[in-house]
Amino acid sequence: MPEMTLPQFLLKNAREHPTASALREKEKGIWQEWSWADYLGHVRAFALGLVSLGFGRDDKLAILSDNRPQVYAAMVAAQVVGGVPVPVYQDAIAREIQHVVEHADATIVFAEDQEQVDKILELKGSLPKITKVIYEDPKGLRHYTDPLLMSLAQLEESGRKLDAERPGLFEELVRATKSHDMALICYTSGTTGAPKGAMISHGNFVSAIQGILEIEKYQRTDQMLAYLPPAWIGDTFWSLAASLIVGCTVNCPERPETVLENLREIGPHFMVAPPRIWENLVSTVQVKMADASWVKRRLYRWLMPAGEEAARRTMEKQPLSLRLRVLRALGEFFVFAPLRDHLGFRRTRYAYTGGAPLGPEIFLFFRSLGINLKQVYGQCEITGVSCVQRDGDVKLGTVGKPFPNTEVRLTEAGEVLTRSPCVFLGYYKNAEATAATVRDGWLYSGDAALFDQDGHLIVIDRAKDVTALADGTKFAPQYIENKLKFSPYIREAVAVGQDRPYVGAMVNIDMENVGKWAERRKIAYTTYTDLAQKPQVYDLIAEEVERVNRDLPEGTRISKYVLLHKELDPDDEEVTRTRKVRRGFVATKYADIINALYAEAAAVGVTSVITYQDGRQATVRTELAIRRIAGPREPVGV
Repeated sequence: MPEMTLPQFLLKNAREHPTASALREKEKGIWQEWSWADYLGHVRAFALGLVSLGFGRDDKLAILSDNRPQVYAAMVAAQVVGGVPVPVYQDAIAREIQHVVEHADATIVFAEDQEQVDKILELKGSLPKITKVIYEDPKGLRHYTDPLLMSLAQLEESGRKLDAERPGLFEELVRATKSHDMALICYTSGTTGAPKGAMISHGNFVSAIQGILEIEKYQRTDQMLAYLPPAWIGDTFWSLAASLIVGCTVNCPERPETVLENLREIGPHFMVAPPRIWENLVSTVQVKMADASWVKRRLYRWLMPAGEEAARRTMEKQPLSLRLRVLRALGEFFVFAPLRDHLGFRRTRYAYTGGAPLGPEIFLFFRSLGINLKQVYGQCEITGVSCVQRDGDVKLGTVGKPFPNTEVRLTEAGEVLTRSPCVFLGYYKNAEATAATVRDGWLYSGDAALFDQDGHLIVIDRAKDVTALADGTKFAPQYIENKLKFSPYIREAVAVGQDRPYVGAMVNIDMENVGKWAERRKIAYTTYTDLAQKPQVYDLIAEEVERVNRDLPEGTRISKYVLLHKELDPDDEEVTRTRKVRRGFVATKYADIINALYAEAAAVGVTSVITYQDGRQATVRTELAIRRIAGPREPVGV
C-alpha cells in the first residue's frame, strides 16, 4: 500500500467497484453521481487531453475552482502524466493568484467558470508561462475569443481521440507513477509573509491516510462532504487522498451558500472543519435559540449545562451521578438529538477540528450534543495531520497523541518537532526555508506545546506569538481570542499586550447576529461601523469580555477593548484565506488603535478609504470608543 500512488488507487477502485458511487454533486436541485468507472473515464480523458497539449512530467496545473467532481478529476489527471496540481484559493484576489500561479511555474490553468476565467485573463500579461486556460462551465463564455481558452469538453474530446489512437497509453502512464513523485503543491497560508509551496508526494499522502486508518474505522460505504477550499490541505487530505484510498463517496455542495443545507441532506459519516466553521455553527444555534419559543428556550437552558457536565466528566473518565444520567437522557430526547439532526450530524461517527486550536467552550458544546468531535493537529508540511484524539481518550485542551507512524518530541524551548513518512519533500524553489524547517529528518513546526502526564500534546500557540506583559506575565493571545469567539456576537478578536502593562483586545462584531440583536431591541443602525459604535453594542460585548475574564488568570485578563470599524479581511491582508490573523501586519496597520488602548483617551480616530464597485473612492473618518473593563486588577499606568 505505501508504494501505491493516488492514480493507482483510482484504477483499483474502478476495477473492483465500477458501479459504486465515487463523487456526487448537487446541480439545479438534483444530485448528480459519478461512479468509480465514471471517475476513471473523466480522469482518462482529462489526462490524455493534457498529453495532447504537451503537458507532461513535472509540469504544473493550477486549479481555480469551488469543490466540484471535475476538480478532483483534474488533480488525479495531472498526477497520471507525472505533472503536479496546484490548487489556488478560489476567492483569492489578483495579486495572490498571480503569486501562486507564477511561483509554481504553472503552464495550464483549470478554471471553474467565467468569474475565474476573467481573473486569469486580467492577469495574462503578467503570467507569460500560461499556455492554456481550461474552463468547465461555459455559461457566459460563448463570445470569448481569446486563444488561451479551451473548454473541458474540448479537452476531454481530444483525450478520447488520443486514447483511441494509442490504446493502453493511459494504463502505461498510471503504472509509471511512483510513490516518491510529487502529488501536490500546497501553498501555506502565509501568516508571516508570502505563501510557500509545500511539495507533497504520493507516499506522504498514503502514509498519512494509513496512519489515521490505524486509529479510526472508515468504510467504503461512508459519505463525506467536500466543502473546504481545495487549496487547503484539509480538503485534499480527505476529499482527494482519503476518498481514493478508502473508496468512500465525496459529496460536493451545490454552492458555498448551500453547505449547511446540503450537510443536513447528506448526513456525512465523518467531517473535518476548521475552528471558524464550528464557531459559526455554535453562533447559529445560540441565535436561533434566542428566537425560539419559551418552552424550547427553557429546555435548552435547563438541559445544556447537564449535557456539558456529563461530557466533561466522561472525558475525565469519572462516573455520572444518577441525576446527571437522567438529565442527559432527557437532554438527548428533547435537545441533543434534534440539534444533531438539524445540524446534519445524525450519522456522524467522527468529527474533527483542525488548522488552529478550538476554544474549549465550543469543543465542549459539541461533545455535550453527543457529536464525537475530536481535535487533530498537523501542518501542510506533514500532509495535514500527525496527532489525533482517540475514542475513549479525549481530553479537553489537548490534540491527542501522535499517529502510530509518527514521532513527536519537544525542544528545550517547547517547540514541536515531528518525524514521520508524512513529512513533505520541501518548499518549491526555496531550499533555504526547507533547510530551516526540516533538520535531520525532523520537522520544526514553530508551535509551542507541552505533554501532559498521559502523553497528550497540548498546543499553546505559535511559538513566536506566545508573549509577555511588561511585568513578565506570560500569555497566549490565541487562547484568549478563542474564548472571546465563543460568543455569537464576536466574529474575530485580536489580543495584544506584548511589553505592555495589561492585555487589550480589538474585536470584530458578528454583523448578522448583532444586527438581529439590535433589531429586536429597536436599535436603528445603518452600516457595520455605525452598529459597532452603538453604546448598547459596547455594553453587549462588555458582558462577553467579562465572561472571558472570569476564566482567565488575573494577570492576563482583558483590561480594555475596542470594537473595530471594519471586519478583518483576507483581501486587505489582515487575515489569511484560512482566517488566521496576520499579527505582524495587523500590529502595524492598527498601531494607532493599539496605542490608544494604553493611553488615557476615551476614543481614537481612524480614517478609512472605501472603494465602490465603480472604482470611486471615498475617505471616511470615524471615532472608535475605547472601553475599560472593571476588575480586581487595576491596569498599570492608567
